[in-house]
Amino acid sequence: MELKYLDISLKSYIDLLNVNYCRLISDLVVVIVSATCGGIAFACLGQPVITGYLLAGSIIGPGGFSFVSEMVQVETVAQFGVIFLLFALGLEFSTAKLRVVRAVAVLGGLLQIILFMLLCGISATLCGGKTKEGVFVGVLLSMSSTAVVLKFLMERNSINALHGQVTVGTLILQDCAVGLLFALLPILSGTSGLLHGVASMAKSLVVLITFLAILSILSRTGVPWFLKLMISLSSQTNELYQLAAVAFCLLFAWCSDKLGLSLELGSFAAGVMISTTDLAQHTLEQIEPIRNFFAALFLASIGMLINVHFLWNHVDILLAAVILVITIKTFIVAVVVKGFGYSNKTSLLVGMSLAQIGEFAFVLLSRASSIHLIEGKLYLLLLGTTALSLVTTPLLFKMIPAVVHLGVLLRWFSVDSNQVEVHVHIS
Repeated sequence: MELKYLDISLKSYIDLLNVNYCRLISDLVVVIVSATCGGIAFACLGQPVITGYLLAGSIIGPGGFSFVSEMVQVETVAQFGVIFLLFALGLEFSTAKLRVVRAVAVLGGLLQIILFMLLCGISATLCGGKTKEGVFVGVLLSMSSTAVVLKFLMERNSINALHGQVTVGTLILQDCAVGLLFALLPILSGTSGLLHGVASMAKSLVVLITFLAILSILSRTGVPWFLKLMISLSSQTNELYQLAAVAFCLLFAWCSDKLGLSLELGSFAAGVMISTTDLAQHTLEQIEPIRNFFAALFLASIGMLINVHFLWNHVDILLAAVILVITIKTFIVAVVVKGFGYSNKTSLLVGMSLAQIGEFAFVLLSRASSIHLIEGKLYLLLLGTTALSLVTTPLLFKMIPAVVHLGVLLRWFSVDSNQVEVHVHIS
């Protein structure tokens, strides 16, 4: 009797696995085909293909025609897009160039987070709302989209420009601060005491410093040896080297996640470790096709979070919120960057590049909702505002040349201001 029951249970479990497997394959086919169609359509119109990926996702997602039935499974696979984007960024990472902007990236990035938390907390108090909800909104607004911004900077070859370096440095600081911000949420919700919360944040900081120190040692010892071994073993084909690069990235991303940091930080650190060797460019060439595929999948999955019906019913409020967010973020970021001695042009370009709310906001929102830090209506409003701000990012980048031209005409900044600043900050 027990054997018969066990046999039935095992058969049911296998059937369930087969159903979930088939459903995942079906959903991935829908996402990939729709993202391809969206990319082709926008490429034919001379628009950024990223916008096509985002809108394609919104059409097939639960807020559109609900062609995708298992959002969680698709989002899990799509997470590889962020991992490989940051791994590729790490491979192109130049410590010499980032050293030039380290002050504005580290101190300026932290100042931006604090300013957003203070501004939103005070605004919520003055408007009769809850201060803790205002502080959380400030945390949310301080995050920008690493994946989306990096994709556009790479497409426009702006990574090595001064404003690109400042933007990348700030994004890296934000990714490093994610663990600390997550530790802050229980304190705001009242589910964790102040002393316990501070101890949790201090622990995250110690873990981060230790993790980076270990990676620094490995990058000088084991990594060069490992890469040379892979090169010698893959002399006939690049298949083994490509697989080894992917495994290397995923291993450190997984280790970082298990330490309570983030997958993104670990994948970026893995890329930086290889960037110190002579095989950085070769590794980038091997990983680039994989990065592009998963980046498109990730952007389409972000689009699926957009609830078209909710957006349509509250389009006036959401548009006003997005315009307000973009304006305030651009202004605050530009002022902070300007405070570190950069020109009007660079400050404005960095502000526009970081004007959206990042994909980490979706995770922060989910966590805040689970611990009852924010109410249902505010949750939906913030979710819609975040999604719309990501959709408008391609438009902002499209406006940058026009803004630069207008700034030159109005004599807000000179054409060669970037070149002057590079000389000043390096010297």
